[in-house]
Amino acid sequence: MDDILARVQSWMERGEPVALATIVEVERKAPRGPGAAMAVSARREIAGSLSGGCVEPALVEEAGSVLDRGEPRLVSLGISDEQALGVGLGFGGTIQVWPERR
Repeated sequence: MDDILARVQSWMERGEPVALATIVEVERKAPRGPGAAMAVSARREIAGSLSGGCVEPALVEEAGSVLDRGEPRLVSLGISDEQALGVGLGFGGTIQVWPERR
């Protein structure tokens, strides 16, 4: 956690806007639960993880939109059990994420 905070602090010290994406709800199963967060810089650098890699690219795009527009919005990301099994995961699920500019 200290590594994540140090990275976010360095982005803010260089005057770069940061988006914080926080899980607010989990439907079925997910690697991380409500309250888990990741940060995205204006340069699209990432600190932290919400899924271990499965949804991070989509979250970087959503966080980038929030940074560009300045308006947060609820984002739903997930995969079905069939899709999950197809890529070697044991289960599917959906997370509701709130990306906001900080």
